[in-house]
Amino acid sequence: MFSKFTKILWAAEQTPVCTLLALVITLLLTVLIGYIRYLTGPEFALSLLYLFPVAYVSWTSGFKAGVFISLASALSWLVADISMIGRFSQWYVPYVNELFRMLVFLFITFLIARLKQNVLAQTALARTDPLTGIANRRAFIESADLELKKARRLGYPISIIYFDLDNFKSINDLYGHSEGDRLLKLVAGTIRENIRAFDIAARFGGDEYGLLLPGTEASAAYSVAIKIIRKLLLMMKENNWETGISAGIATYETIPNHIEEMIQYADTLMYAAKKQGTNLIVHQVVNGSVTRDPFYNL
Repeated sequence: MFSKFTKILWAAEQTPVCTLLALVITLLLTVLIGYIRYLTGPEFALSLLYLFPVAYVSWTSGFKAGVFISLASALSWLVADISMIGRFSQWYVPYVNELFRMLVFLFITFLIARLKQNVLAQTALARTDPLTGIANRRAFIESADLELKKARRLGYPISIIYFDLDNFKSINDLYGHSEGDRLLKLVAGTIRENIRAFDIAARFGGDEYGLLLPGTEASAAYSVAIKIIRKLLLMMKENNWETGISAGIATYETIPNHIEEMIQYADTLMYAAKKQGTNLIVHQVVNGSVTRDPFYNL
């Protein structure tokens, strides 16, 4: 249910053109409601109808747009009431009513905009690793599945790299968990600084990281892994951390149906590298049912 709600939430996000169009349509709707008020007279309280445009704009376009529609709604109702002011007991009644009605609209706008803000914040937290600030496994899988669909449609290869820190436990044992956390954050930062904007990096948990490289063939994926690992090893040397890196790379020329298959395969390659020692890469190119022999590199 959460994933369905998330899709609805992001579907409500609008481009500037759509936002402008929504404002124009809802503004016309407020005018229409005001005209209906004029036609029906003061006996029918139809102000509830304004909540629909106010709520919609506040959710999709933000607080400022909601305030604008709230003011427009109150003004629309006021104009209708002024046109039949002789039907009120006192001349100031429409003004007092609209003042309170406007305050109600503004309060609703504030609540909806704050709710949207909180939902977005919670959604971001659910997709972000709290320690490192990069994506978590869940967000990685969601984003990667979209990239797999695109790769199948356009026919380009895709590579996945699985990184694991060797002897990470010794850092926590020797220096404490705060130092271990600092290492994990520096690793995440190094990976993020050395990839493209549309590559997907994530911490899978513990000292394991994943990296998806859309449109990246074997040699390019290997070059990315080498570049990142060399910078990580330099960073570890500068901090006197006696840790290493094991990595598994799987390059797919025929795109699988599910990202979990790719993660598991790259994880298997990473453990094959770890069994050989430290600072090793195992790379396989997968082409349909044929897998080329792995090669190892220091």
